Amino acid sequence: MSHSTEPKTPTTAPTLPGGATVDVAALKLAHTPVAPEQNGGDHPTTGAVGLGVLAGAKFGVWEMSTGTMFDVEAEEIFIVIEGRGQVVIDPFGGLPKQAVDLLPGTLMRLSEGMKTTWTITETLRKVYVTPDNSTAATSSDRQQQ
Repeated sequence: MSHSTEPKTPTTAPTLPGGATVDVAALKLAHTPVAPEQNGGDHPTTGAVGLGVLAGAKFGVWEMSTGTMFDVEAEEIFIVIEGRGQVVIDPFGGLPKQAVDLLPGTLMRLSEGMKTTWTITETLRKVYVTPDNSTAATSSDRQQQ
């Protein structure tokens, strides 16, 4: 975060060892209010739990209640498993402003530095994967963005 949707301090949870499973829809996530400078309306909350590290990438589950929040993204790929909403990405990397509908099954990549507005209409839960150190992206990764 500078203000990433990827959690800074995940809720305590055991690392997911090889061969183990977790029901990501059933995980209990402790929510906290979105910081005032990120609150875009309706006072949303977020909750997250980190589940471990695999090949230098952190993974876990993140959730946002209904409402709107502003964010500056880190490198991330995620898949929505529950809920609905929309993320608007300000012009970035030569691309125009874009709006993406989020619903179960949506797979999306975010790039470090993207400015986004998340408007959630039904509590949204996603599974995320992000580098352990977001500055580790190679120049070829950045060229593909």
